[in-house]
Amino acid sequence: MLERLARSVIAAPRLVLGVALLIAVGAAIFGVPVTKYLAAGGQQDPNSESAYVAKALTEKFDISDQSLVFMLTSEQGVQSPQTRAVAADLERKLKDSGVVLNLTSAWTAPPPVAGELFSTDGKSGLIVAGLTGGENLAQKHAATLIKTLAIDRDGVSIKAGGVATLYNQIVTQTEKDLLVMESIAIPISFVVLVWIFGGLYAALLPLVVGVFAILGAMSILRGLTYLTDVSVFALNLTVALGLALAIDYSLLIISRYREEVSAGKPRDEALVLTMATAGRTVLFSALTVALALVALILFPIYFLKSFGYAGVATVFVGAIAALVIVPAVITLLGDRIDALDVRRLIRKVLGRPEPAAKDVTETFWYRTTKRVMARAVPIGILIVTALVVLGLPFLNGKFGFPDDRVLPASASAHQVGNEIRRDFDNNSSTNLSVIAEGVGPVRPPEIDRYATELSKIEDVKEVAAPTGAFIRGMKVGPPAGATGIKDGTAFFTIQTGAKPYTPAADRQLDAVHALPGPGGVAVKIGGGAQLDRDAVDGIVHKLPLVLAIIAIVTFVLLFLLTGSVVLPLKALVLNVLSLTATFGALVWIFQEGHLGGLGTEVTGTIVASMPMLLFCIAFGLSMDYEVFLISRIREYWVASGQTRADSDEAVALGVARTGRVVTAAAVIMSIAFAALMAAQVSFMRMFGTGLTIAILVDATVIRMLLVPSFMRILGRFNWWAPKPLVKLHERIGVSD
Repeated sequence: MLERLARSVIAAPRLVLGVALLIAVGAAIFGVPVTKYLAAGGQQDPNSESAYVAKALTEKFDISDQSLVFMLTSEQGVQSPQTRAVAADLERKLKDSGVVLNLTSAWTAPPPVAGELFSTDGKSGLIVAGLTGGENLAQKHAATLIKTLAIDRDGVSIKAGGVATLYNQIVTQTEKDLLVMESIAIPISFVVLVWIFGGLYAALLPLVVGVFAILGAMSILRGLTYLTDVSVFALNLTVALGLALAIDYSLLIISRYREEVSAGKPRDEALVLTMATAGRTVLFSALTVALALVALILFPIYFLKSFGYAGVATVFVGAIAALVIVPAVITLLGDRIDALDVRRLIRKVLGRPEPAAKDVTETFWYRTTKRVMARAVPIGILIVTALVVLGLPFLNGKFGFPDDRVLPASASAHQVGNEIRRDFDNNSSTNLSVIAEGVGPVRPPEIDRYATELSKIEDVKEVAAPTGAFIRGMKVGPPAGATGIKDGTAFFTIQTGAKPYTPAADRQLDAVHALPGPGGVAVKIGGGAQLDRDAVDGIVHKLPLVLAIIAIVTFVLLFLLTGSVVLPLKALVLNVLSLTATFGALVWIFQEGHLGGLGTEVTGTIVASMPMLLFCIAFGLSMDYEVFLISRIREYWVASGQTRADSDEAVALGVARTGRVVTAAAVIMSIAFAALMAAQVSFMRMFGTGLTIAILVDATVIRMLLVPSFMRILGRFNWWAPKPLVKLHERIGVSD
């Protein structure tokens, strides 16, 4: 198939590139505006208990969990005539907006509620509006209201916060981060490509493929928005992965093509052979990475699903572009692919001679691999021990639901959140909401008894029972006679003194769950600590299935490629091992706050979805390099006498042939992902840091040291498989 594809491209390179250009233009027109259709939420399991409670509060009590908070601050005090006038004007305009479901103001709420909405210094007060539209539309409503209402006047400062504001500012910040990321990654990658390839044409080609992959993936993501929710953060992965894999695949194809031409083959024949070998590796690598990323779609939260969509789309388009555009450009340019060689120009300026061609056995990579295999056991033990030790901090990992502190300190949602945590007696974001369904036959004294029992739980400051006119400070009915019971459902609010993400918060939540509902009816809990628990449980519940699928798919693909059952198992073990240092680093930096948390605000937790996201993506990219290396080693093994010495020699030659390519690809891929560290959303900075560490560790320590060590220790056993599987591989396996 690949040989036929190569010959077709060679026969009509201008037609191929013309069609590719038309597709790219169409993809740009359709795909570039995709940010307008993406959402910033998606961290909550829609099937969780907390999501059920949030939906019930909206449908039955007209209380939205998408809050827009205006903080009014004045040096004259919250009761000054100017402040009261501004607050009254804001209330009126919010009520008239048509998108506010419920509203509570410090200036109009009953005294017990108002006391919690004024700051302890008497200079700030809150107006809390619950917006319609859910996660996706509420953020857009918030943007409109903030633009027209969050304007300082009459000596009163107005800042916007709340969940809806958080989501809106995340989308805006992500758009800015993408521009910064591209401005960092593309120029630096081009400089490195010039250093690797020499010729400017050859260096530009991977960037062309990368841009094509990014535009194609963005178009696919926009198409998906018509069918399902897609997270705005998927764009970060699209840009980084599209650039990284395009460079990887282009580098592999061009390097193999140059190698075949240097061996004396005619250019067209060299290109056909390149596509049959390196092209096959690209295809297998893309399939492996894509199937690892598909596993993300199994998780219930659309944040993770979106990365699965983006990853698969980017890999799919990137692989097709590499297999079609690269050979077309090589055919069209011919010898000019190596034109404008900057390295040659620099050598002329410095008066240095052209480097003499070296036999593969004289290269750095061959000699280093031989030295590593000569000391395979001590090197293997040392590296494995070091990686395990570096991963130990992950055992103390604490995971939770992201809040406003994921934004930079300059964001108003972050500022408002910090002031509420510091200067107000009640932080409503930590409150627990309890609903008891089917309480119609239950007498009011029994409902009050349940509220009293709730108030006795450790660290519960106050319980709002459904026997007053106001609940959580939000009007659910007329001031007189409101019961907080609708359609047989009673609503309680627990104000907690337990700090988020602590054992005290966990104990309190367990105690609330353990308490029988009023009249024995079932209760459900939302908000606060329940959100955090559901965020973790939604991932943990699917974890065994996802890991099993990744392991099985990886094993099957590597078996088809190698015919061995040992090499796939070795790859699984080493890939997991390579991630231990990454996970340990994330906890050490972003949870415990070392290295200043790399400029993020340390909360004592890491976002629950990050480790699983990093695992799937980093695992897939690790397999990318595994396929690069093992496929070349197998070429030498199949052509040898298949003795113990031949196995060692095949490893050394395989590393020698791919070492430079893998290292160069890893450097460029790490640049693409390191650019994510410039992101101002903290968990995307964590994401970029984790992937950068994982790629560099995998391409250097694992591929160049541990793989040769393990393969030396295993010898001919590397290629072992039971006889039935040997016969199966002969029938369906991939041959060179």
